Amino acid sequence: MKILVQKFGGTSLSTAEARAHVIEHIQDALKQEYKLVVVVSAMGRKGEPYATDTLLEWIRQNGDRLPDREQDMLLCCGELISAATLCSLLNAAGIPSTVLTGAQAGIRTNDTFGNAQITSLQPGRILELLDQGNVVIVAGFQGETADGDFTTLGRGGSDTSATALGAALNAEIVDIFTDVSGILTADPRIVDDAQPLSVVSYMEICNMAHLGAKVIHPRAVEVAMHAGIPVRVRSTFSKDPGTLVTHPDAIKAATGTVQDRFVTGIAHVPGISQIRVSAKEGSYDLQLNVFKAMARQRISVDFINVNPSGVVYTVFDHEANRAADTLVEMGLSPLITPNCAKVSIIGGGMNGVPGIMAHIVEALTEADVQILQSADSNTTIWVLVQEEDMARAVRALHKQFKLYRTMK
Repeated sequence: MKILVQKFGGTSLSTAEARAHVIEHIQDALKQEYKLVVVVSAMGRKGEPYATDTLLEWIRQNGDRLPDREQDMLLCCGELISAATLCSLLNAAGIPSTVLTGAQAGIRTNDTFGNAQITSLQPGRILELLDQGNVVIVAGFQGETADGDFTTLGRGGSDTSATALGAALNAEIVDIFTDVSGILTADPRIVDDAQPLSVVSYMEICNMAHLGAKVIHPRAVEVAMHAGIPVRVRSTFSKDPGTLVTHPDAIKAATGTVQDRFVTGIAHVPGISQIRVSAKEGSYDLQLNVFKAMARQRISVDFINVNPSGVVYTVFDHEANRAADTLVEMGLSPLITPNCAKVSIIGGGMNGVPGIMAHIVEALTEADVQILQSADSNTTIWVLVQEEDMARAVRALHKQFKLYRTMK
């Protein structure tokens, strides 16, 4: 059975015009003789009536005391409305279709309400419906515990639903439809000449997604990578093929060439505070005490530099005051630098290549951007800058590595 999974996000379903494009993509897939599973998100974004953030705001305005289990029951409604709407439109177009909740689709999760993990997926009912000639519409972002409770999969959960279903069904490919034409070399709201990438590796896009690019959720990419299922990130509003995400060996087979690019893209995350804590002479347990204290307060730390004289790390701005208060209670004197941004240079070809850091420093120096901190891995170099310098830094690095050229 030749199976395709298509996932449509909230903006792809929020207007009648957008939904008409969705119907066209479904019709195109059926013409290619695919058996089709369609995963949907809640319609629209915050402020629109069925969006997830709108439902959360409704609770905040009405007591703001809904337990996590019951909140997941409410949030599952948004995807069900999308699924039922699309089912009606498909049936009106003469395309037989059936709606399944995440639970009915066989998605079982743990009971971490609000950010549940998939523990198993049994797609037997989907396969039966596909065999009967139905398009199967699955409400994304949701599953069911062993006790039969609704759960939601956290931010980007519909992407994860789609790739998990693709893996369980051994689909040929998973198409993630969104409001942009694939994965770009940088955020087009910052870089006017950001270019679409025709193909990237799982690791490259996973790093980009973790580090600020919002086109696809990193957990969904990881699921696809482990299963070896290729993913395409495409625009709902065009027939362009978008960006193919797959293994490096598959990229070579598809293109006939090895990807020869040091840097794939530039990502950014604003709203970060840098924290510096100096160690007193002879105090060798500072690092341990600091990070244990952050863990007890459930404060996520990042961009960590540890040395004999102390520690430097970052937290999100909204957690900086709580982190600082905790450190002061420990008798420490933290130095807080708020309103920073993490800018990441990502590329699978950087490892072992001399001069990449020199290019970064050169570009930022010429752009009059101060580097507050840096770190690196095999595929990524991170720099911390003042948030007011973030856009200038992204543009300077994009230009320095000539990402304005069309990337293949």
